[in-house]
Amino acid sequence: MNTSDFDYHLPSELIAARPPERREDARMMRIDRATGCIEHGSIRDFPGLLRDGDLAVMNDTRVRPARFYSNDHRLEILCLDRRSPLEWVCLVKPGKRMKIGRQIEIGDATGTVTEILEQGERLIVFDREIDSQEHGHLALPPYMNREDEALDRERYQTVFAREEGAIAAPTAGLHFTPEMLTQIPHAFVTLHVGLGTFQPVKVEDLTTHPMHRETYALSPETAAAIRDAQRVIAIGTTVVRVLEHCAAQDGLPLQPGSGSTEIFIYPPYQFKSVGALLTNFHLPRSTLLMLVAAFAGKELMEEAYRSAIAERYRFYSYGDCMFIQ
Repeated sequence: MNTSDFDYHLPSELIAARPPERREDARMMRIDRATGCIEHGSIRDFPGLLRDGDLAVMNDTRVRPARFYSNDHRLEILCLDRRSPLEWVCLVKPGKRMKIGRQIEIGDATGTVTEILEQGERLIVFDREIDSQEHGHLALPPYMNREDEALDRERYQTVFAREEGAIAAPTAGLHFTPEMLTQIPHAFVTLHVGLGTFQPVKVEDLTTHPMHRETYALSPETAAAIRDAQRVIAIGTTVVRVLEHCAAQDGLPLQPGSGSTEIFIYPPYQFKSVGALLTNFHLPRSTLLMLVAAFAGKELMEEAYRSAIAERYRFYSYGDCMFIQ
């Protein structure tokens, strides 16, 4: 498989720049892998499609405000990792102005660039903690082509988010309401979604792509629930990454644990834990699209995306979804 095999053209008007009025307003395409049948419905249909013994596994990561601007708005930093409350690894704009020793003022805090890392990130040490709720902004995906707004603080967050650490939302979970959760047997894993989720694959040969690394946690309670389930439904590609990473360890049954994963799933791939998948529509040439193609089959995914464009589905983070079983 080559990267160009996962390219497609999307009319720009189908990119969802804002959420639907209500979470449960999302449309949901239904795909049967065995028959190749594609049907159209609503996320409201999802609880009624579950079978006895199904378990929906969801990502409970919480998106943190990761973008900050200097008081004079001349500098922008994107916090990739907080090593401590005062020590941050950041992407910076404009980079040429952020040399070692350069300072940035955010609120009443002053940060100093102490190191330039291998990929150009800056290590910035602050003299006091920054109030991220007052000065921080959500790092919305670039394709939304806008700054974050007050509404995003609620809607670019799942209703079950609790473990803060993500830069981007696990978007398949955005469709669920508290009422829907009461109808669905479910359990949680954590995977902190990083900036790499938006990065297109830049090499043609997939085997040479350096996959981004993300931290995860799988509790003993969730691992036990998964082992007891008849069918595991992953709510989003982030959940797939956690479960397949943990299932792949030394050929053993799924084990609890925490750490980091850089698992890269693309066709052909033999899934070990996941029996069905709810996911949004993904960017061309992205690792997420490759994962979904591995699960559903590349030709069926191509047909599904053509159908979604023809039916005017909304794409990407705030867009509609598909249920593949």
